[in-house]
Amino acid sequence: MIDGQSRSSPSATAPLLEPQPVALPVPSDGDPDLWRRRIRHDIRHELGTIIMLASAMSVADDVGPDSRRRVDALLGETRWLDHLLRRLDEDDDRPEDHLPSPERVRVDELVGEIVAGLRLASIRRVAYDSVPACAHIDPLALWRAVRNILDNACRIAGERIDVSVFGQDGWTVVQVDDDGPGFGAGAGGLASLGLGIVHDLVSGYGGSLEVRRCELGGARVRILLPLAAHP
Repeated sequence: MIDGQSRSSPSATAPLLEPQPVALPVPSDGDPDLWRRRIRHDIRHELGTIIMLASAMSVADDVGPDSRRRVDALLGETRWLDHLLRRLDEDDDRPEDHLPSPERVRVDELVGEIVAGLRLASIRRVAYDSVPACAHIDPLALWRAVRNILDNACRIAGERIDVSVFGQDGWTVVQVDDDGPGFGAGAGGLASLGLGIVHDLVSGYGGSLEVRRCELGGARVRILLPLAAHP
């Protein structure tokens, strides 16, 4: 207080300032990149908020074990989305023929994380069997590839999806079987689009994609990546 007047209050004799217009950059029709950057900026902030809320719930005392597992799965999915958005920003400046640098990835652990979240979100019965297996690939590319395959399986499976990771003849194999009608039926174009994405993602790292029938009656989709030595 100064002579009974709050410090934050303007002096009674102080001249009032006229509000000044603020010039904000407005994207023109010829600058769509600015609009996209703003959308990505807002999405990134929303994802950050969701991550903070999920992180707080994950350690809260009033959250039970089952709910905590669901929150942890939600947190993991959201973090992958954040990585995907950041990669989108990076790709704006990356030449089209330049892939993100590969890393040694524990394929069994990454796939296991995806399956754990899928079990909580899907009504299908999802089995998972794995052995320790590594490959040199961009982790985000592998996450996208496996998610696309499992999304296809969830759309067309009847009741069961079997996921496995193993080594075979110098390859690290991610195999997804379902009991649906088989590739080309049911999801149709969505499946074709998803598998096209998978092929492009893994082929850049020396991998390949196989699609055939399986013993469950539906599709067997396999990602094959050059086997990397276990550290």
